Amino acid sequence: MPQDQPRIAMLSVHTSPLDQPGTGDAGGMNVYVTGLAQALAGRGARVEIFTRATDSTLPDAVELSEGVLVRHIPAGPYERLDKAELPGQLCAFTAGLLRTEAGRAPARYDVVHSHYWLSGQVGQAAADRWQVPLVHTMHTLAKVKNAALAPGDSPEPLGRVIGEGQVVAASHALVASTAKEAADLVEMYDADPASVHVVAPGIDLDLFNPGTADVGPAGLASAQDRARGVVGLPAGEQVILFAGRIQPLKAPDVLVRALAAISARGLPVPLLVVLGGPSGDPRAVGELHALAARLGVADRVRIRPPVERAALAQWYRASDLVAVPSRTESFGLVAAEAQACGTPVVAAGVGGLRTVVVDGVSGILVRGHGARGWARALSDLLADPDRRALLGMGAYRHARRLSWDVAGAAVLKVYDVAQERLRAEGRSAAG
Repeated sequence: MPQDQPRIAMLSVHTSPLDQPGTGDAGGMNVYVTGLAQALAGRGARVEIFTRATDSTLPDAVELSEGVLVRHIPAGPYERLDKAELPGQLCAFTAGLLRTEAGRAPARYDVVHSHYWLSGQVGQAAADRWQVPLVHTMHTLAKVKNAALAPGDSPEPLGRVIGEGQVVAASHALVASTAKEAADLVEMYDADPASVHVVAPGIDLDLFNPGTADVGPAGLASAQDRARGVVGLPAGEQVILFAGRIQPLKAPDVLVRALAAISARGLPVPLLVVLGGPSGDPRAVGELHALAARLGVADRVRIRPPVERAALAQWYRASDLVAVPSRTESFGLVAAEAQACGTPVVAAGVGGLRTVVVDGVSGILVRGHGARGWARALSDLLADPDRRALLGMGAYRHARRLSWDVAGAAVLKVYDVAQERLRAEGRSAAG
């Protein structure tokens, strides 16, 4: 990678880093793309992020931060399309991407870094045309999701499975968030182990922190009280927070069922706050409300729209526990951010969550998604403030090791390896 301002074309076709995470198709990937791009820019790179224009009034380009530019490419109607509809717009997006850069100086970019399989399909054509390496981050894998479907959820289509295999085969380097994801790429998609690199995503530690210099029990308790005043939570409530899209994959229904199981045991029922919007099915929020009413816990469930990042940090601090009951997670950014705020996490023992949450040290991992198991884990921890305090301190210490600066440095090294791999392919073809 050139040492003087390396130039990266980053592709995020289906969701823009400018979108609010927590609803629609916007989630952890938006945060990841933004955090990585800014970390790379902080190390001297110039990053241009290409995403699909979803509004005719959007400017062609928006400066996200110094060294990071977001470019909007018209492809299909100016409206938000479901991800299932986007494969039909990939040719238009590819043409728009190449047309945008056709009039510029040659060798404008040193690498193409695509995110999610849709972007990988576009990235193959762009990298080939520009004669630069393709680096790809999957974020989620269809085969993994299909192996962990929620009841009634639809499997990922065969077209995506095939498309992911094509991207794996075409990439000069694959960036995985955890060792588990790396193993899945090798075992399920026949990726070359030498092309797979594990780079843990980072956390904005300036934003996500305990809000106090004293990370002992007294300091964390005081910070929680202050945060509750900010977000409007009563001081005496026991609060569980779920932050994310309301969809079967993220499984907020597991927490509602757990509240009902806690109530059935005759125990105090905590308040569940859900910060998020629907993804895919617009009826999801109403159905979650209906489930809570049917189980008799509607008065203990509050569903609110997603909030911007600084407010989310306050919600993490204000909560007694953050729950992540996902059916599968390649990493689990919510779990990482909550821990950085000194809040213990109760998470499903799946995928990347088994790496992000250290069971018994920074939080608790729950096997399965049964209501009784989750009720037991949540109620036992809520009844033990001393253990929660220890887990909160452990969570903070564990999360402090994750920073975007470290991730950015590691990804720059991956770019170097990808460029060498491309050069080796050229030498082999010439030979």
